[in-house]
Amino acid sequence: MQSDQEFINSVEALSNYVGSKSVVEDEIGMSMVRRIAGMLDEDPNKIKKGDLLPPHWFGMFFPNITRQSDIGPDGHPNPGVVLPPIPLPRRMGAGRRVEIMGTLKAGVPATRTTEVVAITPKIARTGRIAILTLRDVIETEGQVIATDETDAIYREMPAPGEKSKVTPPIPAPTDADWSDTITLTEALVFRYSAVTWNAHRIHYDADYSRDEEGYPATVQNGGLTMTLLSGAALKRTAKKLLNFNVRLTRPIHVGDTVNFCGSKLISGSMKCWVSDKDGAQCGLMDLGFEE
Repeated sequence: MQSDQEFINSVEALSNYVGSKSVVEDEIGMSMVRRIAGMLDEDPNKIKKGDLLPPHWFGMFFPNITRQSDIGPDGHPNPGVVLPPIPLPRRMGAGRRVEIMGTLKAGVPATRTTEVVAITPKIARTGRIAILTLRDVIETEGQVIATDETDAIYREMPAPGEKSKVTPPIPAPTDADWSDTITLTEALVFRYSAVTWNAHRIHYDADYSRDEEGYPATVQNGGLTMTLLSGAALKRTAKKLLNFNVRLTRPIHVGDTVNFCGSKLISGSMKCWVSDKDGAQCGLMDLGFEE
């Protein structure tokens, strides 16, 4: 059995990946733009070629497209195909730090350049983990319109029959100035996974999610949580979004009804959060707007 130090050494041996870059081009095609709008319950036919898209939508474009033979048993591309071969089998999004300087335009091509910033091993309360930090630079028409630094956490598989370990619940704030209640239906999560080309089986295969990864049910896609929360915040102000930081703190399951909540815009800042049906905090977001 591998010792903790041997695990740390195996992750640190991947340091040659740090600084490596890859580029994905996207046409920002009208068909995809309209699918995203429809998935978010907006009128897909209102968007015309050349229209400015909402500032947070860039995260739903630029999929990493791989051959079917490169897909692993969990639905993700096999280690080393797209991302460094981190020696842990489970990957979940955890947080983002985004700066926004412009927006995509419908039907106008753009690129995403992804750099591996860090690969960090840790021995946590829930077991061995590795944190992969990536930095995306989004460009269109010769201009950088956004930078997006993300953290993905790699974890061990639970032992057969064991439940996936989660952090103890923390009560969500109760002083919201606004809130939207949304049921995360199977159809919504499926459509989001489809437009983002995300085949991770925990989002749609209940048997796999329960039997292999130890969750009680299929798991809501963290990217969708971030998209819905930032979209809810943008409905509360016409000010220009400049940045947002988000941290996901607790899993949400497909079929759950959750509350997307937030404060009023004060001095260019807005605090938002997600709470589940039990009032537990599932995610936090701080947004900065032009004053």
